[in-house]
Amino acid sequence: MGEVAELLEKAIKELKEEGLNPDLLLVGPKFLEYSAPVLREHASTLKIYKIDELGFDAVVADASFLGQIRRASRRISVEPIFKEKEMWEELQKLDV
Repeated sequence: MGEVAELLEKAIKELKEEGLNPDLLLVGPKFLEYSAPVLREHASTLKIYKIDELGFDAVVADASFLGQIRRASRRISVEPIFKEKEMWEELQKLDV
């Protein structure tokens, strides 16, 4: 979960450094499944919406500028983290 928190915090920080106010988080179902505890920590500052098409990804955005300027959002993904976790679990099952 630490990696997800770092990704999310980094995206939020980048947007704030550009003078934006990240207040929206669009999440895919796999992102939500993998990172629910982290999202609970941000529920008071971000409006969180589930978007099926995002899959393992999430988009952090400033809702005021979303769709107007490209830099108003950051897309992050937990797929590499999820796949690595699965790989390690499989290796542990092999008992090498």
